[in-house]
Amino acid sequence: MDYDAVVIGGGPAGLGAAIEAKKNGLSRVLIIERDVEPGGILQQCIHNGFGLHIFKEELTGPEYAQRYIDMAKEDNIDIMLDTIVTSISKDRKIKAMNSSGIVSISAGAIVLAMGCRERTRGAIAIPGDRPAGIFTAGTAQRYINIEGYMVGKKVIILGSGDIGMIMARRIVLEGGEVIAVIARSSFAKGLTRNVVQCLDHYNIPLLLNHNIIEIKGKERVESVVIAETDAKKEVIKGTEKEYECDTVLLSVGLIPENELSRLAGIEIDRKTGGPVVNESMETSVPGIFACGNVVHVHDLVDFVTEESMRAGANAARFVKGEIKTESEYMYTSVSGGLTYCVPHRLRYSAMLEKLDLFLRVDKVYPDSWIVIRDSEKELARFRHKNLTPGEMIKQTVKKSVFENAAGNIEIKLETEGLV
Repeated sequence: MDYDAVVIGGGPAGLGAAIEAKKNGLSRVLIIERDVEPGGILQQCIHNGFGLHIFKEELTGPEYAQRYIDMAKEDNIDIMLDTIVTSISKDRKIKAMNSSGIVSISAGAIVLAMGCRERTRGAIAIPGDRPAGIFTAGTAQRYINIEGYMVGKKVIILGSGDIGMIMARRIVLEGGEVIAVIARSSFAKGLTRNVVQCLDHYNIPLLLNHNIIEIKGKERVESVVIAETDAKKEVIKGTEKEYECDTVLLSVGLIPENELSRLAGIEIDRKTGGPVVNESMETSVPGIFACGNVVHVHDLVDFVTEESMRAGANAARFVKGEIKTESEYMYTSVSGGLTYCVPHRLRYSAMLEKLDLFLRVDKVYPDSWIVIRDSEKELARFRHKNLTPGEMIKQTVKKSVFENAAGNIEIKLETEGLV
């Protein structure tokens, strides 16, 4: 099988990339999805709040996904469902497996859009017993919203990520009790709107600077021990309290799915856990692009879609030989409270008229500047108010800013001298 472009993953990132590749002149585009239907995680996200940036209206997850599924069908994009990709090579050969057997595919370009997975109890090493009743928040979401099973009656949630807070509200709406949402940090890791809409509106306590230090139970969870933590996230002795519950949900972070990326020899950034990409969303292997949560974890699906559209359009440009590569790479670095920047490296000749930089901060900053510098001078600065770790920054920069850049690019957060 030969295709101009093959997209691995049929969630919002994969659908957006495939549609944009087709719009930019590729005739044969394929999406490979491991589930039995496209749409990805959005199919179980039945709450609203999706589409505010892209469609200027509030949609549920399935409604948002369906719009892109319909567009893919209208564009005659092939979708191979219930199929697992087992390997990709640097020369863009794909091996996949489904009920028909082993499938071999050659691609002009590949777009990686495999998304991410949740951290489990084993990743955070909570001591105690090993009873039933411990779920990741996403697993609980699937049980309740798709399978129709209530996960528990008396629930404690560890982690203040968006999925955990959304599930706190969902459990209350289904008649359960949420004792508290426990956050190990001094701030909520999810969006502020979810703190308000999912916790405050339902009188669910958010316990900052706390952690679960023990889970107790034989057949089923019976109780947990919670304690306060200091600035180093170490337990403060004497603050331990035991709470009765029958269920613990974990919302303690997401990990980009990059096993295939590593097998292909793609360079992985240790900060994001995703591929190192350039201004075109191309990885370190020419012709293999990446987008969405496989690159870095997003908090808004609209940003995932925008990023995937850029990856799909540039995959089409690559196949048609339209990406200009005359410029040397400028490598990006961050400082002053920023934790990472995507893309990781830039070529001036390959840039479009505007470039989106995606950034995160390490703590809450009420007022600050994002300053872009080269090795000699300041190139641009942008003022921001109320930056938080739970909300990704999308900084749009004109191409002209980098026209006379000397050397590599530093993006720094400055808080001094603000009025």
